[in-house]
Amino acid sequence: MKRKIADQFLANYLLMFIISIVIAICSFLLLDFANHVISNTLVKSNHTAESLMQDNYFDIDTNSVIDNGGGVQVINKNYEIVLTAGLNTFEKDKLNTAEFTEFLTASKSKGIPFSYSIEYNAKEQFWLIVSFPTSIRIDFAIVHNKEFASVDMQNVVGVIVAIVLFYLILLAISTVIYSKITSTGIVNPLRKLCHSAQRLRDGDYSARVELDLKNEFGELEDIFNAMAGQIEHEISLRKQSEEKRKQLVLDISHDLKNPLASIVGYAEHCLNNPDIPKADLEAYLQIICENSVRANKLITDLFELSKMESSEFVLSKTRIDTSEYLRTIIGKAIPTFDKAGLKYDFEIPEQEIFAMLDTDQMDRVFQNLVANTVQYNPEGTKVTIHLLEQDDGIVMIFKDDGIGIAAEIAKNIFQPFVRGDDSRNSQTGGTGLGLAIVEKTIVAHGGTISLKTDINRGCEYIIQIPKI
Repeated sequence: MKRKIADQFLANYLLMFIISIVIAICSFLLLDFANHVISNTLVKSNHTAESLMQDNYFDIDTNSVIDNGGGVQVINKNYEIVLTAGLNTFEKDKLNTAEFTEFLTASKSKGIPFSYSIEYNAKEQFWLIVSFPTSIRIDFAIVHNKEFASVDMQNVVGVIVAIVLFYLILLAISTVIYSKITSTGIVNPLRKLCHSAQRLRDGDYSARVELDLKNEFGELEDIFNAMAGQIEHEISLRKQSEEKRKQLVLDISHDLKNPLASIVGYAEHCLNNPDIPKADLEAYLQIICENSVRANKLITDLFELSKMESSEFVLSKTRIDTSEYLRTIIGKAIPTFDKAGLKYDFEIPEQEIFAMLDTDQMDRVFQNLVANTVQYNPEGTKVTIHLLEQDDGIVMIFKDDGIGIAAEIAKNIFQPFVRGDDSRNSQTGGTGLGLAIVEKTIVAHGGTISLKTDINRGCEYIIQIPKI
């Protein structure tokens, strides 16, 4: 990539090199043309000493010169200024031979502030000098005498050719150097980007590019790094999801294995021993029934969890007074609390607080929370349920002062098959899916659920949902 881009830059600058030469030639021709046009339009070109010359210098028309800001002087053979009109650049009325010679020489020099047109009248022996102030212009010309060959011709042509060649060589070297510098400023960032992109392609999702530039490459750096970060995050989530999937399969297998093994074992025992006493047979059937119910509950919970994780899952929400709804839920839970020997305290406001709820799904949330509280806490545990209205939503607090859950376990308690401790297994406890279903239900309502707990400090579930 570097070679191709560098070559392209070199080709582009070589093209500009050729264009620069063409422009220089055109500029020279244009300057020559402009010089010709200007020379023909200047006042001094229309009022020359030759055009004004008269044998009797008193007959010379000086008015046209004076009207255009110029001046006329006549100098006789004794270098005396015998006539002057308008602009006068001489500081005295009589010149000596050296002064007049110096004037004639300087009058043809470049850069003097006046232009002079000088003509000699051989018959009457006087010089006519017409002067005009110099306008702003650049005098440039190459003089070549076509009629007479000069001994300096070869040397002068050689110097001119050498200057032109030196200019072309210098321009060519500058073009190559500049093309390399500019191409490097583009190739180096591209090379770094390509290297990081190749690492990303090869599976190194930590690849990043560091350019420290403030131009478009700097913006591309930010976009590339953000993209690489997003890919790394997505890959990490995918790995986590795959690990969770594998763990979920293991947990399902483990949790189904025990009840199914009991069902199969006791069923085979009953079939192979037809003379089993009736009391023993009823006990075996009771075990088979209980394990069937446990396996069915696990499968049902898995179905519910899978359904809620589906993109097609949609809640059937209606506008509900959460105060009245929570009082109804509590009324259904009181007999369960009484049977388990739990104490309870409820704080539900009298005013109406409306929210959009799927009551069937929210019923399942509170049923799971009630079931967990009753199943894992001793008699005398106090349960407190609060409903609070805040500016940004509704807060439901379901709290107990029971045995609590270890903090290191509680941080993952809403993951499938996570239970409070080793004693809470599929045989003595629930399926380990209840709280996962609870969290997904709350999230589907646009809310959040969190748990504050620790060993022997009870559990406090805080549910926040939007209000309307």
